[in-house]
Amino acid sequence: MAIFPRPVSPRSALGDLWGYFRQHRPHKWPLLGLSAAMTWVIVWAFVVDANTNTMPTRNKIIYVQSWDANRSDAAIILQQKIDLAKREAALQKKQKEMQGLADAFGIDWREEEARNTARRKQALKAINAQLDDRLAKAEQAEGAGGAAQP
Repeated sequence: MAIFPRPVSPRSALGDLWGYFRQHRPHKWPLLGLSAAMTWVIVWAFVVDANTNTMPTRNKIIYVQSWDANRSDAAIILQQKIDLAKREAALQKKQKEMQGLADAFGIDWREEEARNTARRKQALKAINAQLDDRLAKAEQAEGAGGAAQP
């Protein structure tokens, strides 16, 4: 006894299908309708899914700061220090959110956070020292005794 049937010709397959449809069975037409309906539901789901979220999103407007052309180097460096402080505040806020998520999922983050905070403070100290040095040089080059306004 063979596991797989011998190759079937299309003519004999259509003959078997026609013979099945010619037999009178009470469940034949409802099952045919149900199978056709299920097929069309699946096809319809793929069509709807293919057309979902395909339109481009609204244009995102990015505003760029415009600066005065005769702005001093000291004003630029002061603005960089302000931007650095804002960036650090935003980073700390985001880290607090992520730490809350980590707590919710049971992830231990405190050791890494302590180590990374120490590294981050060292890096910020070095960046601020470099900016302070550049600010002093810029103010000295301008010959002005006071600080420039951003």
